[in-house]
Amino acid sequence: MKMSGSVYLVLICLTAGLGGFLFGFDTAVISGGINFLREQFHLSAAMEGWLMSSALLGCMGGAAIAGWLADRYGRKKLLYLSSWLFIVSAIYCALANTPFHLVWARIIGGVGVGFAAMVAPMFISEMAPAHLRGRLVSLYQLSITLGILCSYLSNAWLLKISTGEPFNNWMDLYFIDEVWRAMLGSNMVPAILFFLFLLLVPESPRWLFSKDQPAEALKILTRINGIQKAQEEASAISESVSKKEGTLRELFSPRYRLALVIGIVLPFLSQLAGITTVMYYAPAIFEKAGFQTDSAMGTAAVIGFFNMIFTVVAIWKIDIWGRKPLLIAGFSGLSISLFLIGYFFMNNQSEYLLVAGFIFYIAVFAASLGPGVWVVIAEIYPTAVRGRAMSIATLSLFFGSTFVTQTYPVLRDAIGIGPTFMLYGLIMIPSVLFVIKYIPETKGKTLEEIEQTWKQVEPAKPLHLKS
Repeated sequence: MKMSGSVYLVLICLTAGLGGFLFGFDTAVISGGINFLREQFHLSAAMEGWLMSSALLGCMGGAAIAGWLADRYGRKKLLYLSSWLFIVSAIYCALANTPFHLVWARIIGGVGVGFAAMVAPMFISEMAPAHLRGRLVSLYQLSITLGILCSYLSNAWLLKISTGEPFNNWMDLYFIDEVWRAMLGSNMVPAILFFLFLLLVPESPRWLFSKDQPAEALKILTRINGIQKAQEEASAISESVSKKEGTLRELFSPRYRLALVIGIVLPFLSQLAGITTVMYYAPAIFEKAGFQTDSAMGTAAVIGFFNMIFTVVAIWKIDIWGRKPLLIAGFSGLSISLFLIGYFFMNNQSEYLLVAGFIFYIAVFAASLGPGVWVVIAEIYPTAVRGRAMSIATLSLFFGSTFVTQTYPVLRDAIGIGPTFMLYGLIMIPSVLFVIKYIPETKGKTLEEIEQTWKQVEPAKPLHLKS
């Protein structure tokens, strides 16, 4: 008997969410290996930043073309491709013998992340009913945090193995002598699972409607929602798609200008909070604060745990509180926590007080910006150009990640860790003002209702969507 209804919907969303798991795992797993890589390859601060941010360069490239590919070939096919890129990248990382090869391996994985990061939340948003869309899209962010946590735990476990008895065979190279190989190669396991689970999910019904395949789309909608609700949703989707306002010229028109600005500015600002710095450099940061290597790994895992727990809070509340209040609280709380972290570093406070500051920081981010940004950019665009529009938004997010990751080692060496975090905190203040002035509230609205709201705005007038 085939699965249907909410069980089937949850399976679809969890499978797409595995793309988020791989995103988190792939981007954070290098945090456990960077100290070993720095020592083995004598990395300069600039080269360290390049090695850490190379995956994000791949993310930018993947995100840049993912929208066009997703709109042309479908959401599911692109997720398939991302799973293979993750597998190839993991193998290449485990076999790499120079920083040059590691950079290329991580760029390949980054392209896979770019594909998954753009397509997975959009895929979930196109499947989910309006009253659950915020929560289900937030599952994607939860998957990212779970991937980050698992990468920290995996790194800590592999580090423990590396200090044990040798295997006296070829495994010594991967698990004892150069344990970073096992750390970076471990991503292959969830990547294979991602590919296998994708065999069970359908294509997006909204994409099928855009490609004149209404019968196949209706079958999927019926399996998820039942025949009556499926027909109602199919009618709304068909009417929206049939208006043929699906060109990039339409997206760049005055009518959608604010949606475009939100999709570019909001993701970029969220990354200037320094979240990739914390995720990538957590063990190294805690070593600087006075922890031993193994303790630093464990402390980073604690941060990853709180990241996951508070993302659950966001999933629980985002469809109740709304997107805008969550983002305002997020940017405000991050500013406070970043100033606190900077102060603790600059005044040599207790390392445990510092950990408390990081827990506060990660709790705020996980409960607000982490899921909130993905939900907003996954739902504000019209169906016909959602893929390409989300490419622009995801590209902006990864550009912000790359910028912060590349500049952190340089800022750390030039002005110190404390002032660097205070600088991040300062940037959060105008971010609050941006959310207050420009972000609309979209909770409880169907994707078609959101699209119609934009279309009702008079293009000749300044674009301000009521929240």
